[in-house]
Amino acid sequence: MPLNAATPAARLSVAPMMDWTDRHCRYFHRLMSRNALLYTEMVTAPAVIHGDQDRLIGFDEAEHPVALQLGGSDPGELAEASRIAAAYGYDEINLNVGCPSDRVQSGCFGAVLMERPELVAECISAMIAASPVEVTVKCRIGVDDQIPEEVLPAFLETVSAAGVTRFAIHARKAWLQGLSPKENRDIPPLDYPLVHAMKQAFPHLHLSINGGITMLEEAQVHLAAGMDGVMIGRAAYHAPAGILLSADRDIFGDSAPPRSAESVAHAMLPYIEAHLMAGGRLHQVTRHMLGLFTGRPGARGWKRYLSENAHRDGAGPEVVERALAEVTARAA
Repeated sequence: MPLNAATPAARLSVAPMMDWTDRHCRYFHRLMSRNALLYTEMVTAPAVIHGDQDRLIGFDEAEHPVALQLGGSDPGELAEASRIAAAYGYDEINLNVGCPSDRVQSGCFGAVLMERPELVAECISAMIAASPVEVTVKCRIGVDDQIPEEVLPAFLETVSAAGVTRFAIHARKAWLQGLSPKENRDIPPLDYPLVHAMKQAFPHLHLSINGGITMLEEAQVHLAAGMDGVMIGRAAYHAPAGILLSADRDIFGDSAPPRSAESVAHAMLPYIEAHLMAGGRLHQVTRHMLGLFTGRPGARGWKRYLSENAHRDGAGPEVVERALAEVTARAA
């Protein structure tokens, strides 16, 4: 399978995160990195087929390279959703085999599919047949009482035989009973060496590592150890500048100088104006920008001013400019 835009971009990606990585978040992140691969929130296949497609999976052309993550376990539904998504112009379609929420389990998709690799392979085969763009998988190292050292290589072998060549592996088990989705992001121990071993065992696969990575320097360590890519979640959301502003230079070898966080804030203003003109509200965009100055003087004032004022009726770009003044005043 020839490389598409998403495969080289997967050297560093921002993980799909429910309620967070919507189109506004992705546009904001793209202003910080031209190269990183951005993922949507997970959208179920039935929702794509039967729901408001423009609202659910529409995106701005500026977001490329961008991937849609689908949830589901019915091969026919996933194939149809993949066909629809490909027509929207996504660079990649990803199948969720990692989410541990109760809602996902009840629908027999997400992490519970780690127990059914043959079904995953059937789904993937149908998706690939329906989609002209690359289909990938995001998975865990196992669930519940499974032994990851046995389960993960068998899963990769079975699913890759259906045609997938790229996987993002969250280096934790998911406990489907007894832990909440939030606890599943922190409590099961990380097993980075196992994921590294999978790269050695499957050198023909493109493997990204995910889970607990909070700094760009950590990503560089995993890449130096032989991983093809690194996927970062919460750190890229809560402190995006620390992850994304220097990613093009440090991860992708881009010679262009990084943007400043201040310039990113200013660059969001035309986007915000367009969103407001279309009937949107300011806080729908600025809620993703609260962590832009994390770790810098004035960060608290920036976050506080946006939090207190962006939801008000009539709030517009001037709120962002006033919040930015909190940062520049502290830096002076």
